[in-house]
Amino acid sequence: MARGAHNGRNRHAGSRPSKPQQSHQPAANHDEVLALLAPVAAADGAYLEDLSVRRAGGTTLVRVTVDLPDDQVGSMSLDQIAVVSRSISDELDRADVIAGAYTLEVSTPGVSRPLTELRHFKRARTRLVTIVLKDGSTRAGRLTDADESRLVLAGGIEIPREQIVRGQVEVEMSSAAKADFGDEEGEV
Repeated sequence: MARGAHNGRNRHAGSRPSKPQQSHQPAANHDEVLALLAPVAAADGAYLEDLSVRRAGGTTLVRVTVDLPDDQVGSMSLDQIAVVSRSISDELDRADVIAGAYTLEVSTPGVSRPLTELRHFKRARTRLVTIVLKDGSTRAGRLTDADESRLVLAGGIEIPREQIVRGQVEVEMSSAAKADFGDEEGEV
C-alpha cells in the first residue's frame, strides 16, 4: 500500500498547532467531503475508493483511499499518489470543510484488499487471483476478464458472479526476487 500524508491548514514542519478546542461536534460531514473530493481525485486520473474523517486527539484525521479507474490495469505510482494527495489537500484547504487542523493520509488499497465489487475484479485483470465460491471451494488462476455476469480465468474458465463470495490478488515474485531465494548454484 502506497501512502502519502500532508498536514493541512498551513501547518509546516516543526510548527506547533494552537491548543485544540474541545468539541463534541463531528469533524466534518462525510458525504459533503466525499462529494467534494471524488471529482478532485477523478481529475487526477484516480477513483476515490474510501474516505474516513474522524477526530484524533486535537486534530482531525482524513484518510482517503484512491485507486486507478476500473478501465485501467496496473498500480498507481508514488508520483500519481503524490499528485492526488496534493490536489486533495489544496481542495480541503480551499473549501474549508474540516474544522481546525487536520492530517491527511492518502493511500491505495494494496493487494491485501479483498475483491468484492465488479470494479475490484476489473482492476485485477491480468493478475493471479484466488476466488472463494459460495460452496466454500476456491479457484485460482490469472484473471483475464470480468463483467456483470462472470469472471474468466486463464484457460477460458468461467465463474458466474452469483457464485462468488470474494477474491484475493496473490502476490507474485519477480524472477529477480525468486533468484534471491535460490541456493548457491542459482537454483530457484
